Amino acid sequence: MSRTPARVLAAFALCAAALLTEAACTAGQSGRVVHVPAPVDTRPHDPAGTLTPDQARAALLTEADLGTAWAPTGGAATWRDSILKAQADTSECGRLLDALYTEEPFGAPSGAHAVAAYDDGYDEAQLRHQVLALHAAAVDRTLAWLRTMPRTCADFTARSTNYDDLYVRVADLALPDVGDARQGLRLTLTAESYEQDTYTTLTVDLATVRVGDDAIVLTTGALGGTPSKDGTALAVQRGVDRLTAVQREARTRA
Repeated sequence: MSRTPARVLAAFALCAAALLTEAACTAGQSGRVVHVPAPVDTRPHDPAGTLTPDQARAALLTEADLGTAWAPTGGAATWRDSILKAQADTSECGRLLDALYTEEPFGAPSGAHAVAAYDDGYDEAQLRHQVLALHAAAVDRTLAWLRTMPRTCADFTARSTNYDDLYVRVADLALPDVGDARQGLRLTLTAESYEQDTYTTLTVDLATVRVGDDAIVLTTGALGGTPSKDGTALAVQRGVDRLTAVQREARTRA
């Protein structure tokens, strides 16, 4: 009766361990272990959520949702570059200003993404509504960071393009209890020009809401006076309602 060499038995033991780590191997007659790489997963991976571009567009706010004061935008508001394009005195507060200027608190979109922008010509106000396909965990990480801003960046200074000093205050903004998670901020930016001896005040509301794996971002800014809290809350409510309806319809058709 033949006997299996000890080195072959050892080789099979190594193979068994390798299989636990998704690799395979064989032992030749010499007992040498030959590793076979684990198969590569070539299945497509959805980069962000399941919302399609058409569905994202269908979830956008319309003029009918906002009221007669708002009309489709004619372009970026003048205060965007003159005030919001600024460098803060700390990196964390600078990150917040960058997110406000680019209107990308979640970073550059990687999935379905749609935007609608509107102007209120009476007070140079501008509203921008975004619908994004993301992942819940990524959205929640950003919301958690935004929640720290009223403490971390409650008051800070910056330098903008057209002004000598920029004084910024950050406060929580109450949002309606909609969606799965949310955070609102109100930033008051006071720009001072030494040469002209003038002050200019810009107030911007930033509202972010997660609805399942998707999210909406709403920014509203106005010079002089402050955006209506009720107006921001109403836009958030209707934006979430529209996204929820689109998601429900998508599930029904699936």
